[in-house]
Formats: sequence, C-alpha cells, structure tokens
Amino acid sequence: MASGVKPRVKVPKKAAAGDAITIKTLISHKMESGQRKDKEGNLIPRSIINRFTCDFNGQNVIDVDLAPAISTNPYFEFEAMVPEAGDFKFTWYDDDGSVYEEAKSVAV
Repeated sequence: MASGVKPRVKVPKKAAAGDAITIKTLISHKMESGQRKDKEGNLIPRSIINRFTCDFNGQNVIDVDLAPAISTNPYFEFEAMVPEAGDFKFTWYDDDGSVYEEAKSVAV
C-alpha cells in the first residue's frame, strides 16, 4: 500500500428523484510512471492508480482505466442520475494491488 494515499469525495447530501448531480473526487497519490531513476540510477518502480470506478446501489456509473501519463492526485468530476435514495461507492485500484474505497449516501 502506498503511503499518504487519501481519497476525497464530494456528493450532495440530498437530491430529487431523477436529478443529475455533480460528483467530485480526488485521491492524494504520488503516481510514479516507472520511467524515472533514483539517486543510484535505478528505475523507480511504477506506482499509479490504474483504475477508478463509481457504483450507485450496486450499478456501475463510471469505470475509468488510467495510464502512466496520469497526473499526481487524479481528480474526476462527473454527473450521475439519482433515481432513488442510495449509496455511491467509489473505488481506486493501485498497481501494488491496494484498493482504496469511499462511500457517500444521497437522500431523496
């Protein structure tokens, strides 16, 4: 597990049924491309968030594959329809096998 990784999510607490809401996510992660070298000239191993998903009540809303060119601390902003009250589950997958999760509820 990479050190200092912290997911942050901003979701409205309330919405009307059928509304599109704006969701903002950011995960603090250094993101190493695997192409830089350390002081001794050895390649620093690749360490990136390689996938991000968001589900609402178990149904997929967004699924993004990320590549080494992604910036440090990846930020996503997207809209999602809220047909009913429920829970959003956000998941980030790291190259080292770590999985970071966050959940937010929306009332209707």
